[in-house]
Amino acid sequence: MARSILGLFGLGTTLVFAIPVALLGLDFILVRGRTTWGIALLVAAGLMIAIEEYVTTPDDLAGTAVEKTVGAVVKSPDDDEE
Repeated sequence: MARSILGLFGLGTTLVFAIPVALLGLDFILVRGRTTWGIALLVAAGLMIAIEEYVTTPDDLAGTAVEKTVGAVVKSPDDDEE
């Protein structure tokens, strides 16, 4: 699925915050031996990315409504009609 410029910017912003949390989690697991905290931080980083990817925000609702409306009004030509 193609992303818009704002979608890419949102994902990049999320990754700016999620990557350090994930690296800290790996540091806790591999270096410090605090497995529970490390796993918790890795799960938190994963949830940050998953929420940004899959949760619909009010900004997304307008775009979804326009896509459905345009799809219902304008029908794409079939390949068989050529």
